[in-house]
Amino acid sequence: MRNNRPGREASSAVEVLDANACWDLLRGVSVGHLAVLVDGHPEIFPVNYKVDHGSVVFRTGEGTKFHAAARPTAVALEADGTDQDKRTAWSVHVKGHAEVLEPSPELMTGVGLTLFPWQAGHKDHFVRIVPTTVSGRRFTVTSPLTWWSHLDDPARAGLA
Repeated sequence: MRNNRPGREASSAVEVLDANACWDLLRGVSVGHLAVLVDGHPEIFPVNYKVDHGSVVFRTGEGTKFHAAARPTAVALEADGTDQDKRTAWSVHVKGHAEVLEPSPELMTGVGLTLFPWQAGHKDHFVRIVPTTVSGRRFTVTSPLTWWSHLDDPARAGLA
């Protein structure tokens, strides 16, 4: 909803990002949220990841996240960030399927060399998200003074 009250700026347009811009942004952060299906219901897990050859790789241990990602069902990863200087925020979604990777010498000297889990424990499994779609958007972060509120409507606020 837009606030049309005088003195407040109109909402800014959302910039739809192309795939190259999305991948550049994904390379600039290391934490995202992995969405998987568990017993027919969506579950979301934070993961630290690396971009590798047009895909996203994360490392995990045995457990719900690993077993859900190893199934032949769709997965998604979402990552966000901000640019404080430009007062913008962005969000990127990678949708596709996951593949469990064998710990090959190529993997261990490539992306596996720099992909360290943040949580202690055995994180011996590497999982690659192979994308079918990559999409993103960027927008200007507006001042809280420009946000619409039901109190901006005098009739709803009991002032009419």
